[in-house]
Amino acid sequence: MKNRIILGDNLNVLQHISPASIDLIYVDPPFNTGKRQHRRQIKTIRDASGDRIGFGGQRYRTELAPTQHSGYLDTFDDFLGFLRPRLIEAHRILSPTGSLFFHIDYREVHYCKILLDEIFGRDCFQNEIIWAYDYGARSTKRWPAKHDNILWYTRNPTSYTFNLNESDRIPYMAPGLVGVEKAARGKTPTDVWWHTIVSPTGKEKTGYATQKPLGILERIVRVHSNPGETVLDFFAGSGTTGEAAAKHQRSFILVDANPAAIAVMEKRLKPYHPQRENPGAEPRE
Repeated sequence: MKNRIILGDNLNVLQHISPASIDLIYVDPPFNTGKRQHRRQIKTIRDASGDRIGFGGQRYRTELAPTQHSGYLDTFDDFLGFLRPRLIEAHRILSPTGSLFFHIDYREVHYCKILLDEIFGRDCFQNEIIWAYDYGARSTKRWPAKHDNILWYTRNPTSYTFNLNESDRIPYMAPGLVGVEKAARGKTPTDVWWHTIVSPTGKEKTGYATQKPLGILERIVRVHSNPGETVLDFFAGSGTTGEAAAKHQRSFILVDANPAAIAVMEKRLKPYHPQRENPGAEPRE
């Protein structure tokens, strides 16, 4: 298995990938929020009157560390124009039984679905998955937005990889109604995935802005690909897709134009011995 981390323009890279060669694509592109994405970090200091309780019952005070402004400005004059050629290439390189998972939020999901319907075909749209979480500030002027949208498209409308038995299982909301045995086994997820964000103080946190939880990507990888296949993420960020793929015996190709993202991925994925590439390729005619 060959794992690759590529620094470069993802459109250039995609144009040099062979047709029908990628089994699963997950992308978490910029959300066009109009804001600068940055890392916010916290530190804890031992304090008898602190707001957190740690190991051994010790109390700690939480403080925000200085904001790091090395992120990117998440705004586009023509967001769909930016996405279109990349998604056309994604369709071209997807295997006959492959899937694309496109992760976006409420601001752009409606427009992106129309674009994906055009490229993949409406009959190849399988699900809109809602990733629901409950963390962060609460708006007092409207219902707080606490979900992202993940659009699932397949290369073929009826023939695609879907190994539901490989999914993790989740608790029943009313376990008393299903019996002890079924309650203990849990159930397979629906199209609403309740999963916490990456904890700001947890071991999973890399410090990279917009990092997505490993559990979300593991579910996608396990159900929608097979061991030995290739998983691609061309907005790779912190490399969560690569870790999910490698943990479950898939190879990964991760692409990002941000050197800071490449550094995070190389450190995070070092146990899987990825090959670093900087092709500097020109677009294919």
